[in-house]
Amino acid sequence: MLWNLSAIKGYTIKAKDGELGSVNDLLFDDTNWWVRWLVVDTGHWLPGRKVLLPPAVVLRADPKEKDVAVDLTMQQVKDSPDIDTDRPVSRQIETSIYDFYGWSPYWGNGLFTDTYGYVGGDGTAAPHLGSPQRRADIAEIERSEDDPHLRSIAAVTGYHVHATDGDIGHVADFLFEDADWSIRYLVVDTKNWWPGKKVLIAPRSAREIDWIDELVKLDMNREQVKESPAYDASAIGR
Repeated sequence: MLWNLSAIKGYTIKAKDGELGSVNDLLFDDTNWWVRWLVVDTGHWLPGRKVLLPPAVVLRADPKEKDVAVDLTMQQVKDSPDIDTDRPVSRQIETSIYDFYGWSPYWGNGLFTDTYGYVGGDGTAAPHLGSPQRRADIAEIERSEDDPHLRSIAAVTGYHVHATDGDIGHVADFLFEDADWSIRYLVVDTKNWWPGKKVLIAPRSAREIDWIDELVKLDMNREQVKESPAYDASAIGR
């Protein structure tokens, strides 16, 4: 079922034994358009602190109660590594979080399936964190300066959208599939060209995201954008 990503922001995060805080933002991977992390503001519980949680720990999301239940305890989250969400999230930070919880990361060496990376490519369990292979993987990650391509949903919302023949609107929202947290569409508001019309653009049509100029560049012309499926909020599950 498709959800608006904007709807998740502000949802209360519920651990097994209490409330952790609320969803402050979501981070997606701009190479394959999957949501990789929920950024959780721990509020009064742990003042001034934010934590990252992968969608794989989500047990359910309830649009009526506006909350998200996760398969973690409050103590686990309290003891998890500190992060600075004002800086880009590096692979080193991601690795420290995965290692703390004893999870396998979503990248590299065939040790992931679809979004989450908890099962090996051959269906076997991922290597133990203390195994020689795992230690070698961690060392390689720490040496690497590769950009993990994590981007903030809050930051990209509002970016101008350029077709091949000029400006066509701005990013109004994202639609994601709740089964695997993959981003299926960008919701593009074209009100400056066609008043009142929002259209759905598949991520594969976004050939580049220009982070400096805050642009999403499409492999489509204006007419193709105009003919794209219209966004119908009433047809969205959440």
